[in-house]
Amino acid sequence: MTSLRGVGAPLVKFAIFAAVTLFCTALLAGTISNRLGGATADYSAKFTDATGVNKGDEIRIAGVRVGEVNDVRLVDRKVALVEFSVRNDVVLPRSTEATVKFRDLVGRRYISLEQGVGVPGQQLAAGATIPLAQTHPAVNLTQLFDGFRPLFQALSPTDVNQLSFQLIQVLQGEGGTVTSLLAHTASLTSTIADKDAVIGSVIDNLNQVLDTVNNRGSEFTQLVITVRQLVAGLSKDRNTIGDAVDSIGDLTDTTADLLKDARPPLKDDIRHLGDLASNLNDNQDLVERFLTTLPRKLDVLTPLGTYSSWFNFYLCDFTGSLTLPGPVTVPITLPVPIGLDKRCTAAGLPNDFGIHDDKSKPANPLVTIPGLGGG
Repeated sequence: MTSLRGVGAPLVKFAIFAAVTLFCTALLAGTISNRLGGATADYSAKFTDATGVNKGDEIRIAGVRVGEVNDVRLVDRKVALVEFSVRNDVVLPRSTEATVKFRDLVGRRYISLEQGVGVPGQQLAAGATIPLAQTHPAVNLTQLFDGFRPLFQALSPTDVNQLSFQLIQVLQGEGGTVTSLLAHTASLTSTIADKDAVIGSVIDNLNQVLDTVNNRGSEFTQLVITVRQLVAGLSKDRNTIGDAVDSIGDLTDTTADLLKDARPPLKDDIRHLGDLASNLNDNQDLVERFLTTLPRKLDVLTPLGTYSSWFNFYLCDFTGSLTLPGPVTVPITLPVPIGLDKRCTAAGLPNDFGIHDDKSKPANPLVTIPGLGGG
């Protein structure tokens, strides 16, 4: 008996804890599943367009959730029938109007129920269907935003989202006001007006470009024709161009090999040129003297080679001595051949041997040794 009393208290505590945990879990599951509590009544409504309406979407009255969508299916081949349930404590008048509205910009929908124009006091029976005359499909945002696309292109993403959301609210009659919408539209207009100078400058530049192209229409046409002919020619000679590219590749490889073989001698030549430059720099006086006297030397040497590719030299004077055994030293004179005395005289050289161009007289001996006679 004592052992049962010791176990009873923990069991009671565990049972209480388990019950509370199960209740909280069920409450959390109901909240997550978004299910209605209590008894409900089923209704249906016909829509010409129920795009985006799915099972489990909310049914709202004045923004308060009172039911959910049970099913969406097609009837009469062109009408969408939406079946939904509403809590029993909510009374729907017979003039109830159902409108598909946007829950957010992501595209989720909900159905809003509102009281329409009708006889007061009449109620909508459970299981009844709201006719097409009392339903309204969701706004076609694709067509709406396509019309506002030029304006949206000038706005930042944040402004686009805010303006889009307010457009949806205004068109659906919820929360947003036309004043706020106009205020954002005015802000957009002011932004475009601030950029009026830039837009005007762009338009002027485009007009100038178009005028230039228009004034030179024939040249532009000829340019297009020439480019087309060029492209056609390149297409026709594509094989030849491909072969040429291959040949250029081979030439590049050959040139690379040639440069590889010629690099060491070229390197030595450059080094020797550096040595030559250093030598010339160390002997500046000699180089300067050579360059100074070179014109006069060329003036003397140039006439000597005017007859052909060789130089003409004339022996106008020669004196010397000959040493004979004994020893005997004998002076030697070499006369100039007949016919050259005039050239020597013309050159301003001495002619002390009396040689002249006179064929009637015998030529002087080539070598005269005094005391030995001619021979």
